[in-house]
Amino acid sequence: MTKYNELKVSTNKGPKRVGRGISAGQGMTAGRGTKGQNSRTGKKQGPNFAGGSRTLVTAIPKARGFKSLRTPAQVVYLDHLNAFKGKVANNETLFAAGYISSPHQSVKVIKRGELTEKITLQVSGASKSVREAVEKAGGTFVKTAVPLKESTKKTEKSSK
Repeated sequence: MTKYNELKVSTNKGPKRVGRGISAGQGMTAGRGTKGQNSRTGKKQGPNFAGGSRTLVTAIPKARGFKSLRTPAQVVYLDHLNAFKGKVANNETLFAAGYISSPHQSVKVIKRGELTEKITLQVSGASKSVREAVEKAGGTFVKTAVPLKESTKKTEKSSK
């Protein structure tokens, strides 16, 4: 006598062939019912659809405002520049001194305190009062572009 757990049964079942005539069992309406939205072909409701009533997406409050993708300039104050007596203050030296977090971002110098030393300021931005204070102390201000990061890719030399 065969036991229930010893029966050889095929687990793979083919797809149901609907709409192939009434004798096939799923003919005419093909299991979709008679009429209505779900019986029609074409575009189906998206995941946000809620039967014509207010959807969950419209009901939830949104985060308002504007989020800028631009990275803001790093701020350095004028009184910090007294440490660069007779030297050049640019992105690299400001980064080495610990005043900015990255040498590859724009830097703007803002007036706070007094500048007593003569320096050469080479950054991407400075307020008008800072420019006047640098020139008054005998230094110069040069507006420079933000230094780019060096590429990590190795350049291939063309062999002939």
